[in-house]
Amino acid sequence: MKRLAGKIAIVTGASSGIGHAAARLFASEGAQVVVSARRQNELDALVEAIVRDGGSAVAVAGDVCDKHLAQRLVTTALERFGGLDIAFNNAGIVGPMGPLQDMSPHDWHDIIHTNLTAAFVSAKYQVPALLQRGGGSLLFTSSFVGHTVGMPGMAAYGASKAGILGMMKCLAAELGPHGIRVNALLPGGTDTPASITNAPDAGPEVLAFVENLHALKRMATPEEIARAALYLASDDASFVTGTAMLADGGVSINRT
Repeated sequence: MKRLAGKIAIVTGASSGIGHAAARLFASEGAQVVVSARRQNELDALVEAIVRDGGSAVAVAGDVCDKHLAQRLVTTALERFGGLDIAFNNAGIVGPMGPLQDMSPHDWHDIIHTNLTAAFVSAKYQVPALLQRGGGSLLFTSSFVGHTVGMPGMAAYGASKAGILGMMKCLAAELGPHGIRVNALLPGGTDTPASITNAPDAGPEVLAFVENLHALKRMATPEEIARAALYLASDDASFVTGTAMLADGGVSINRT
């Protein structure tokens, strides 16, 4: 039996990377999926691939910072598929890296707004729909940065991702009596287009450095992180809430 049979899910940041892999995996496990990101062409290709594989999906393009997008995603799930059971709030940015004293207030605000405030706004509109279904799974992508590890030059990113964990824990306590599980997924280094290892000026030494940070001495594929998201989204995690789940290849504990 498919693990998400009969479920309706929203996945943000779905045009590439972890969100793209999660959308395809959720659909293959039986979910009807509303996918979102800024790039319409990539979303259309994703929907075509899901439908070609026998799944069901619809794309809603927009900026995760726009509260109207959050509303449209939920409205689309309700009108197109009849409800909402799973929301995977995955969209986010790393933003400019560098010493805090060199960071502009604009860059700080942009990172916090995109990673943390947008997660709040998304949840604000998702929770009522989840309550209508009598429960569900609310999932956020956070990071080991700002939780188990501090990384130089990433103060704003770490603050935004740590903020997600604080919000997640409070929401888990608030929504647990209503059958809504709230968790955060904390990936390690993942081979996505947004990874620093795929930056135009990143040589092989950058990849080697990042891989060596992990106990497994490699980076994750997006599909590996998507499988961790599937666990938290599915009934396999029916007694899991308020958890910051590391899927980080041991980067949090590695010292070699």
